[in-house]
Amino acid sequence: MNLQPVIGLGPQALVLGLDVGGTTIKAEISDAAGAVLAAGDVATPRGPAAFDAMLRLGDALLDKLSESERARVERAAVLLPGVVDTANSIAVFSANVGWRDIEVGSRFTERWAMPVVIEHDVAAAGWAEWRFGAGGDRDSVCVVIIGTGISGTLSVGGRFVRGGIGQAGEYGHIAVRPDGLPCPCGNTGCVETVASAAAIARAYTRRTGIECDSAAMVFERLADAGDDADARDGGTRAHDEHARAVVDDAVDALADGLLGVIHAACPERIVLGGGLAGAGEALAQPLRDALAARLRVVPAPEVVLGAFGARAGLTGAALFARYGVLA
Repeated sequence: MNLQPVIGLGPQALVLGLDVGGTTIKAEISDAAGAVLAAGDVATPRGPAAFDAMLRLGDALLDKLSESERARVERAAVLLPGVVDTANSIAVFSANVGWRDIEVGSRFTERWAMPVVIEHDVAAAGWAEWRFGAGGDRDSVCVVIIGTGISGTLSVGGRFVRGGIGQAGEYGHIAVRPDGLPCPCGNTGCVETVASAAAIARAYTRRTGIECDSAAMVFERLADAGDDADARDGGTRAHDEHARAVVDDAVDALADGLLGVIHAACPERIVLGGGLAGAGEALAQPLRDALAARLRVVPAPEVVLGAFGARAGLTGAALFARYGVLA
């Protein structure tokens, strides 16, 4: 299928895209070639206050443009986390941000005086990776976006699969550890409590007593294994043993959570996106091994890194604003 821009949206039109994450709201104004004219981000407030932050961030980016550039911004897309009812414009639930049943309505359209569409953040990011990124040459693709939370999309036989109210797959809330940690969703032992970027950082701190504020730090210490890092920092970095244990646990939980999806849909390829995909092969190769060790009936899918990385959401927002459909 060759996607066509929204009717009336010319090649000179600019679009505004916002990607709301559990920790950061990112926004960009871009042209049809993907060149960015203005960009910014703010911390994500908890609860409904996040919507005020979105509006202010959009205002700030529009104010950065010249008068002629501002006139070319014709459409916007706002990507929201959690469960999103796009048909009725309702932010149904987000455990990570902390809102429930927020009526989005026309607040963005009225503020920015242009058509504004809302969508689930991972739905748009996964669609962008499938249609324009790392999954583009396969008909059946599972995209897994790993950041503050874990969610994903599924394309089967060349069709983008949507849930009951249009939501993406909540892979992070598949319970895989009955004796595990409580999840903000109310369940216990969800994939997200072990394999999300935030969970990896917390697990490293629990094991070592060393304050760890990002999963990137854990993977850095994993990569240092075998060199003289311990000598450099006085022997305080138990990076090899503890980082390996934390990453192995995260990969095992992710593989366990994906087994049902793989058996049900037999995707040809799994694309890893989101911030944690920045770990590269240190994440992808162990996941390949873990899936191969578990699968007996269906073939193990390829596991590849996303083309857009942590920018998948922003890329998806811009493309969705321009094309107006996830298909």
